[in-house]
Amino acid sequence: MVITYRIAAIEDLSVSLELVQEFHLEERLPFNASLDRPVLADFLSNPNLGRMWLIEERDEVLGYILVTFGYSLEFRGRDAFIDEFYLRSLYRRQGIGTQTLAFAEDACRDLGIKALHLEADFKNPDAQRLYNRTGYAQHDRVLMTKLLTEMS
Repeated sequence: MVITYRIAAIEDLSVSLELVQEFHLEERLPFNASLDRPVLADFLSNPNLGRMWLIEERDEVLGYILVTFGYSLEFRGRDAFIDEFYLRSLYRRQGIGTQTLAFAEDACRDLGIKALHLEADFKNPDAQRLYNRTGYAQHDRVLMTKLLTEMS
C-alpha cells in the first residue's frame, strides 16, 4: 500500500467535510454542516491558519490530518496543534497512523514549527498508545477550554 498526502484545497471542500462529519460522529463531537462548511472553507482558503492533508492511496481518500498554527514563547517560536486526525476504520492498525504522524512532523519542521501538540480522548486508548509510541508525552498540565462564542 503506497500512502500519499495531498494538501486539501477549497476544491476538496465536499470530501473534506464528509471526512470531518465521519470523525465528529465517531468521536461524538458536534457537527452541523451548515455551520461547519464555512469554517472549513475559511481554513482551506487561508494557509496562514494551518494545513489539512488528505491521506490517500491511489484515488481513494483514507482520512485526513489537520494541523493549526500558533506561536509559543515557551517553545520559542511557531508551534502547531494536530486539531484533528482521522483514518477510516478499514485503514487502522496497518501503520498508516504512525506514517501519517511522521509525515506531519516532517512537514511541520519544514514550515519552521518548533513543537507539535495534540490531544487524545481519555476513552480512546488506541490513539493514546499510538501517540505515546511515536514520542508524544503528557505534560504536567491540563488542557482547559473556554468557549468565547456559541457552538450551536
